[in-house]
Amino acid sequence: MRPGPGGPGKGRLLITVVGESLVDLIEDPSGEAVAHPGGSPANVAVALARLGQPTTLLTQFGDDAYGGLLRAHFTSSGVQLDPASVQDLPRTSVARTRVGADGQARYDFAIDWPSLPNGPVAGVADASRCLHTGSLATILEPGADDVLALVRDRRASMMISYDPNCRPSLSPDGVHAGRRVEELVAVSDLVKVSREDLDWLHPGQPPERVARRWLELGANLVVVTLGADGALAVTRRGVRRVAAPRVAVVDTVGAGDAFTAGLLAALSERDLLGAARRPALRAAGPEALAALLTDAVRVAAWTCGRRGADPPTRAALASLPAPA
Repeated sequence: MRPGPGGPGKGRLLITVVGESLVDLIEDPSGEAVAHPGGSPANVAVALARLGQPTTLLTQFGDDAYGGLLRAHFTSSGVQLDPASVQDLPRTSVARTRVGADGQARYDFAIDWPSLPNGPVAGVADASRCLHTGSLATILEPGADDVLALVRDRRASMMISYDPNCRPSLSPDGVHAGRRVEELVAVSDLVKVSREDLDWLHPGQPPERVARRWLELGANLVVVTLGADGALAVTRRGVRRVAAPRVAVVDTVGAGDAFTAGLLAALSERDLLGAARRPALRAAGPEALAALLTDAVRVAAWTCGRRGADPPTRAALASLPAPA
């Protein structure tokens, strides 16, 4: 699926995404596993490109059949792939995904995340105004240390976006994971996190309380996704919630990543991306926050109606009824 009308064009800001890509082996109703491109940061990059945002992806995958599937997916979606992403790895990472009767996805991983090919200050384009990262790439060693160093190195010149997207099966030590999450929160401008992540990282604590703590650490905007209940945004100026559109859910694979991309695209379209725009992001009022969240939940809702991580183009998104 190629980018729809309003694709990469004049005046749009380059967004760089750093993190894992993998192949999701998703069981269909008959029990047969079908291969779908996936990986949280890779999903974000694809969704951004389909929404018309110029996007570069620095990831890691092998020169094998699954790697070829990923490369074709990125090319057809309009993602500019960093050449260093294709490496002499023993395999391309795989996740086996089982979708329950409720549409919720559960994962088993076979993933490697080695050191970044160009080291801790990998070749992220200087033209980028936003660097997004998250998920397994920020927690799995040895590459996770390089990602943290990269974020710290580029924060002065780029806005930083971060999604913890926790995977307890690969991070059984919640205390250690929590420390790494807060290290990244402290150097991020925008943090998007799911209610499920917060329930694991900070059991029993209300999402708004954790979000306010993360603002104190250094974030300017914390957005919490609430599944079918929508999303909430927390800034130093207050809290804003929006509801989610009603859709027939096929599965939730990639929905959170689609939300992240929808949020970043909405920020770009409203001139709120980039290191120089931090004061404007901090000053965003309730109406602006509601508009950002509404755009993001629409992208996520559309994706829930598709099998696997298959986010919409801008043209396809227009087919979703407008919120009441």
